[in-house]
Amino acid sequence: MFATFERFELEMTRAQAQAAAHQGQCDADVAALTKHWRIAKQLDQIGTEPIRDELREYGAWDDEELSDDGQNRHRIVWIAATNINEGN
Repeated sequence: MFATFERFELEMTRAQAQAAAHQGQCDADVAALTKHWRIAKQLDQIGTEPIRDELREYGAWDDEELSDDGQNRHRIVWIAATNINEGN
């Protein structure tokens, strides 16, 4: 399944999306998914700037927060998982 953003897409299975976006704390699940070889490869190919630019448009994080590329990877994976779960 694909989560489509303005600048790129992320692909993950429905099971991966459900594992990373659920009620309660998702941090550990998102961190694990971010390290999965298929997800990590996609994120590497997308690069840090497109992810940062995409997240900036959400308006939820300031420039200092967006300077943390590791957290940005987690944020975008969580958003992608949520979008897939919601059918977007």
